[in-house]
Amino acid sequence: MIEIVLSGFFFWFIIVVNIVSGRFGYETFSDLNAKAKLQKIASNPKKFKTSLRFIVVEHFALFALAVVLFFTFGSYSIILAVVWTVSRSLEALIQIYYKKIYWGIANLAKQYSSANDDKKASIVDSARSVLKTKNTVFVFAQMLFSIGTLAYSIVFATQTTVVPDLLGWFGIIASVIYGVGSGVNIFKPDSKAIWNVGGLSILVFELILGEWLLFYPII
Repeated sequence: MIEIVLSGFFFWFIIVVNIVSGRFGYETFSDLNAKAKLQKIASNPKKFKTSLRFIVVEHFALFALAVVLFFTFGSYSIILAVVWTVSRSLEALIQIYYKKIYWGIANLAKQYSSANDDKKASIVDSARSVLKTKNTVFVFAQMLFSIGTLAYSIVFATQTTVVPDLLGWFGIIASVIYGVGSGVNIFKPDSKAIWNVGGLSILVFELILGEWLLFYPII
């Protein structure tokens, strides 16, 4: 029972920490206006670093969630459990690894604020490269996220009575839409309509799922 409640806690914790990091200025998908980004960071580097610390905590929570879900629901389908554990763990670890690269943009912002005009151009180019890498890594991580979400949603819809079947099927649909949207974004970066619909659906799914699991003992 404690594993079920802990699973719900991590779903909600991840959402809350994401919101908090956003309040400090973290952008999940960064605008490629590198000059504006450098100026913004230089004006308040402490705020930028705080937002980054929060999002790294969120990434570690993603890893913890994958493990807790494995121990909670893995007995229903070991194959699907391995799929979601591997995919969501890789999602978390890849993003954690590349955040140390993104952290370096704070140093670029510091250099930018004191550089001459000729030097500023090369610093802006370097910052734009960092932002592009961050976005590329995020899109790839979201493909892994979709696979993992699909795997445990199938378990919820077909294997266990802990989660309502309808909610499990909603998770399946949401993860497929989000996965397709992520794939489309790889080839058409300006086309985010499907991705946005999928993202909203995933958010609703995880909010309801988190609440259901968190309060399962009294439902």
